[in-house]
Amino acid sequence: MVRGKTQMRRIENATSRQVTFSKRRNGLLKKAFELSVLCDAEVGLIIFSPRGKLYEFASSSIPEVIERYKRHTKDKVKSDENQSVDIQHTKQETASLMKKIELLESSKRKLLGEGLGSCSLEEVQQLEKQLEQSVITIRARKMQVFREQMERLKERERALTAENMMLRELKFGGDEERRKSSGEKEREVVFCIEGGSTGSEKSDVETELFIGQPHYHDSRIRRPEWS
Repeated sequence: MVRGKTQMRRIENATSRQVTFSKRRNGLLKKAFELSVLCDAEVGLIIFSPRGKLYEFASSSIPEVIERYKRHTKDKVKSDENQSVDIQHTKQETASLMKKIELLESSKRKLLGEGLGSCSLEEVQQLEKQLEQSVITIRARKMQVFREQMERLKERERALTAENMMLRELKFGGDEERRKSSGEKEREVVFCIEGGSTGSEKSDVETELFIGQPHYHDSRIRRPEWS
């Protein structure tokens, strides 16, 4: 037999309503007991019948469960109140920051020369002083940057000069060593030649180079006849 679906509305028949109440009450109490035992949960159940009769179940005791419930709801209310206060404080801070941002944007536009129509003479003079002070600060920073760049360039120049001098010394030192080596070799060759001539007899024969007809000092030698 198929069980029909019960509509969720008040049962008009008093007898049927009482029977349904008894069954559902016992089932609810049983489920509460099972939940407390199986899941080690603290359960408190209070039921009043249509006639005002009390039915209750508690894993510990109903007063303890009710006291714990009160503490929990009280802490929750405090937490909700604190959260509401935090939200209100955050809203106030946001509004204050928005106002500051608007003022900064307006000041920025005025410094750029925009939106000056609503400015008074004192405000314009104040803007002029701020701009002059800004220009002085910017120029001081520019000069500082120039000096730093000049110092770096001078340091680079000194490093390159030192490197150039070192390379020049290495080059001239190598040439000097080569000249010394060549001179020593020439002296060795001269020494060898002189040493070889001392071991042999020196020749006393002198030779002269004459241009033209030869002259004969001895009368016994006849001069050749030139045709």
